[in-house]
Amino acid sequence: MQRSLLLLSLLFVMLSSAVGQGLGTGPGAVEWRRYTVKDEEFSVSLPQSPMMRTTQVNRKSDGKVRVERSLKSSFDGTSYIIEAFENPEPKQSLEQFFEELGPTGEYKDDPATKRRVTIDGFEGIEFSAEKNDVAMMVQYVATEKHLYRFIARGPVTERPAVTEFFSSIKLGKDPQGTEVAEYLSEKIYVGREVDVKARLLTRPQPSYTEDARKNEISGTVVLKVVFAKNGQVMNIRTVSGLPYGLTEQAIKAARKIKFTPAMKEGKPVSMWMQLEYNFNL
Repeated sequence: MQRSLLLLSLLFVMLSSAVGQGLGTGPGAVEWRRYTVKDEEFSVSLPQSPMMRTTQVNRKSDGKVRVERSLKSSFDGTSYIIEAFENPEPKQSLEQFFEELGPTGEYKDDPATKRRVTIDGFEGIEFSAEKNDVAMMVQYVATEKHLYRFIARGPVTERPAVTEFFSSIKLGKDPQGTEVAEYLSEKIYVGREVDVKARLLTRPQPSYTEDARKNEISGTVVLKVVFAKNGQVMNIRTVSGLPYGLTEQAIKAARKIKFTPAMKEGKPVSMWMQLEYNFNL
């Protein structure tokens, strides 16, 4: 068992040279995008837009309250999780953070796969595990103001995608990426449940990228979004995408939509909508 876990850890490293092949290039391939969160110190690439929740939790060591953000995304049976914790004074060390949130149960840490890592100058701890053809890899990292836990769990056949996830992590004061909005905790309605549906006021059209034109890409990007009661387009999910930046262009256009929120019982409410953007040469 120990030998198999060690081989698994080595495979994650060896597969890094193959990252990107068939994941984000070529027609029909999945286009990974970079995401970040306002006031955080990380960015990471994911195959689907993540959903984020923010809560306040008590630190086990001293009971001090800190903000925790949890981002989750999944694709092809693999789950990607980013957990971000404030690190108030007295600051928790990387080792203390690992001891508090370290692996337990069926994925309990095995010394054979545990190793030290460094990401953009910040120290981290990594371990991997495999059980019943399901693989998991976790990294714990301490930055200047935060503590992070990055998790990927899925079929062993999806190891290249897991490697893509971990190799994309960037840490620092000004990470670049699309900002993830807070997941709406209130009920989100569908069209048949509201009295008056959301009404579009302006719908900007997306731009056609040079790479897509050069590769003669055409088709339709389908997005599922929330027209929130506060007038913002939120929780954008890709139902069907296109390569060479076209999905990203559709998402940018969707964020700029102006609309009148849906109404129910005389009050504005949030509503799911499906958007389609056609790209033709």
